[in-house]
Amino acid sequence: MAAAPRRRSPFLGLLPLPERTAITQALRTETVGGLVLLGAAVVALVWANTPWADTYERIRDLHFGIPALGLDLSVGHWTADGLLTLFFLVAGIELKRELVVGELRTPATAALPVIAAFSGMAVPAAVYAVTSTTRGGGPDGWAVPMATDIAFALAVLAVLSTHLPAALRAFLLTLAVVDDLGGILVIAVFFTHDLNFVALGGASAGLAVFYLLQRLRVRGWWWYAPLGLTIWALMYNGGIHATVAGVAMGLLLRTTRDEGEDRSPGERTSHLLHPVSAGVAVPLFALFAAGVGVSVTSLGEVFTRPEPLGVVLGLVVGKTAGIFAGTFLAARFTRARLNPELAWADVFALASLAGIGFTVALLIGDLAFPDPAAAAPVKAAVLIGSLTAAVLAAALIRRRNGVYRRLCEEEDRGEDPDGVPDVRQADAVTGR
Repeated sequence: MAAAPRRRSPFLGLLPLPERTAITQALRTETVGGLVLLGAAVVALVWANTPWADTYERIRDLHFGIPALGLDLSVGHWTADGLLTLFFLVAGIELKRELVVGELRTPATAALPVIAAFSGMAVPAAVYAVTSTTRGGGPDGWAVPMATDIAFALAVLAVLSTHLPAALRAFLLTLAVVDDLGGILVIAVFFTHDLNFVALGGASAGLAVFYLLQRLRVRGWWWYAPLGLTIWALMYNGGIHATVAGVAMGLLLRTTRDEGEDRSPGERTSHLLHPVSAGVAVPLFALFAAGVGVSVTSLGEVFTRPEPLGVVLGLVVGKTAGIFAGTFLAARFTRARLNPELAWADVFALASLAGIGFTVALLIGDLAFPDPAAAAPVKAAVLIGSLTAAVLAAALIRRRNGVYRRLCEEEDRGEDPDGVPDVRQADAVTGR
């Protein structure tokens, strides 16, 4: 007699306990970092709209570094090209973890979030292109509304004091991880200039040494820190945005544990750098990237000029429509069954929350519009679009918060002293 087919877990259903623990730890740091990021953005906006705005600009444009090595950068560029490398390094590690042990490790589980994420990148880009070109603008900023800022999104959830279930948060994190990969690929492919193949060859050789050290199980920060800085500097001088070096090194770090190891190199590195990335690097970038002058005229330009309007509609309309449509169609195509405790309205709310595109959107905006006069309305559009998406998502999520609270209480309830929630023991008994 043939064995009964294994029953598939529903889409956005209960996560395995190890995966839920890993997600909870990662999102806790992101949430705290998101609140700091939110504060930094507010400080930047207030500072840039006070009588001391010229001080803000002087500090942002102050140059320092090592000119002999091609590293004489402004403070703003150091935060964008230097500090954000830590952000992308952590993102690379998280992507590697998802590919090896997370939601993306098998085609069956990866198909739905990957399709949703790519749809959530393609549709905003298309919305921008159509809006901008039909109104007489150019297509240069098509990539600006593509990426989701997971830290900012989680900060919104923290401010709302919501009880979003772990599966919804994990889905949002997976979307953001794939978005970050898409963003860095766009930066690497479309925003390269004056390629120096000697420097790029040196960066490639450095990455090969990095990989070899991982394969040989060499430990010690004194090996990796100087090597990482060298790879970063060579990548920058090679004409490819230096943050690509962070993603590359993150993907090369081993995320599986050897016998006797408490944590893998990727886990150790992420544990050390994630708080620095979320609490220092990204907020400092926001401090010197989000400072735009706000006036009636500048706000009017957001809705009258084609490029900024394309960004706003791409984030608010394109991101929501893209992720929801991609998820819905992928679920139908893969015959995935939505968790009966949830509704498609919950997926729509999550899709609208993904319209908060801050860090990577501002970075791509600076690259797509190098002229500060052209970049300022685009930055304002990113802020307005993200704020609009946050308000829309807040209204949709708060409406269902009672359902989320009940699901979270069921996930965490444990009357036995073993520390395992009752619902997971029930699942183990029933074989689910």
